[in-house]
Amino acid sequence: MTPPTLTLPTLTLPASPLAAMFGSAAMEALFTPEAGLQAMLDVEAALARAEAKCGIIPKRAAAPIARACDAARYDLAALGQAARLAGNLAIPMVKALTAEVARRDSQAARYVHWGATSQDIIDTGLLLQLRQALLLIEVDLAGLDRALAGLARRHKKTLMAGRTWLQQAAPIPFGFKLGGWLGAIRRDRARLRQIKPRLLVLQFGGAVGSLASLGDAGLKVSAALAKELQLGLPPQPWHGQRDRMVEIAGWLGLLTGNLAKMARDISLLMQTELGEVYEPAGAGKGGSSTMPHKRNPVGCAAVLAAHAQVPGLLAGLYGGMALEHERGLGGWQAEWQSLPMLCKLTAGALGQMREIAEGLEVDTRRMRRNLDITDGLIMAEAVSLGLARFIGKAAAHGIVEAASKQAVTQRRGLREVLAENPAVTRHLDKSALDRLFDPARYTGMSEAFIRRSLADKG
Repeated sequence: MTPPTLTLPTLTLPASPLAAMFGSAAMEALFTPEAGLQAMLDVEAALARAEAKCGIIPKRAAAPIARACDAARYDLAALGQAARLAGNLAIPMVKALTAEVARRDSQAARYVHWGATSQDIIDTGLLLQLRQALLLIEVDLAGLDRALAGLARRHKKTLMAGRTWLQQAAPIPFGFKLGGWLGAIRRDRARLRQIKPRLLVLQFGGAVGSLASLGDAGLKVSAALAKELQLGLPPQPWHGQRDRMVEIAGWLGLLTGNLAKMARDISLLMQTELGEVYEPAGAGKGGSSTMPHKRNPVGCAAVLAAHAQVPGLLAGLYGGMALEHERGLGGWQAEWQSLPMLCKLTAGALGQMREIAEGLEVDTRRMRRNLDITDGLIMAEAVSLGLARFIGKAAAHGIVEAASKQAVTQRRGLREVLAENPAVTRHLDKSALDRLFDPARYTGMSEAFIRRSLADKG
C-alpha cells in the first residue's frame, strides 16, 4: 500500500536564496514551519479517527477534530511564541486545536489529543515528514544509479591514470573508478531498504510510554493509529530510545560522504592540469565574477560544502542519545532542527551529483595524454613484476627503481633507460618490453570488477 502523501500548506515565508544551491525545492517545502505543523495535525486527526473506531471517543467527535486539523487555520507566529514558553510546539498547538474544534462542536473538543502526550505527536509528525523526504531522496538515488551505471558501461575500456596519494600510480579504466562510485550508491540504497522498516514505526506511548491513559485499550488504539498513518507498530513506544532517528541521520551522513567522495574526485579531474572530466556546461554555470575563462566545479563545491556541515549535525544527534529516564530534556529536542537540515543538505548534494553524472563530459584523449606524461614511469610496477619472474622481486624492484630515478634525472623515458641495462635485456627483449609498457595490458581485473559492480545491487 502506498503511504499517504503529507499535505503541504501554501508557503507563506520567503525561501532562502541559498536553498536552491544547497537544497531542493521539494525538500524545502517539506520542512517549512507550516509543513511541520501540518504533519503534527495529521497525527491528531488520525488519532481521533483511530480512537473513534476503537470506541474510545464518540464516533461523531472524529470528523470535527479532523476538519480542524488544517495548518492554514492557525497563527504560526503566535504558536511559535507560545512554544518558547511551553517547551515544544505541540502544547500550544493542542490548545489552539481544541479551541478551534470547540468553536463548532464543544462536545468533540473534549476528545482532542485523548490519551496522547506531546512527544507522541512531535515524533510521529516528524516521521511523516521523514517518510516523504526519503521518497524524494530515493527518486534521485535511482537517477544517479542509472547515470553512473551508463557511464561505467560506456567507459569500461577508457584508459586513465589511477592515482594514489594524488600521484599517478598505475593505469585503470575510467569505468573502474565509476564502478567504485556506483557500488557505494547501491550500498546506500540497500542500507535504506534495511533501515526504513525500523524507522517508520509509530511513536505513541502517553505520559511515560505505558499508555496507562487508555487502560486496556492501549494496544488496540496503537494498532488502529499505526494503520491510519500506514506506519509500523513497534514492540513498545520509544520516547527515550533515539536510535531510530540517529540511524537514519547516520545513513544521511554516509550518503552525503559518498557523494562528497565523487565530488572530490571530479573536481580534481577538472583541474586545468588534468582536464579529464567536466561538469555539464550551461549558461551562467561555473563562471567567475572576474575571470572570463573560468569553468569552476560549482556542483562539486555545493556537494562538498554540504558534506562539511554534516559531521557537526551528526555529533549533536549522537550526543543527544543519552536521555534521562523515560523522556529526556534537551537531547531529543535537538532532532527537530538537525534532522530536517540533514535531509535538506543530503537532498541538495544528491540533486547536484545526479545532475553532474547525467551530463558529465569526459575527455578520453586527455586521459590518454595524461597517462603518458610520465614517459613510462606509470608502468614501473608492471615492468618490475615482469622482470621479477626471472630474478626475484627484490632484485627487480631495485633495478627498476634505480632506472626510474635515472629517467627522471636525465629526462628520458623509462623504457629507453631499461633497454640499455643488460640486467634487464638479458631477460626481457624488445617485444617483452613493448608488452610490459602497454597500459591496456596492465588493468588487471578491472573490467571484471566493472561487470561485478554493474551486476551487484548492494
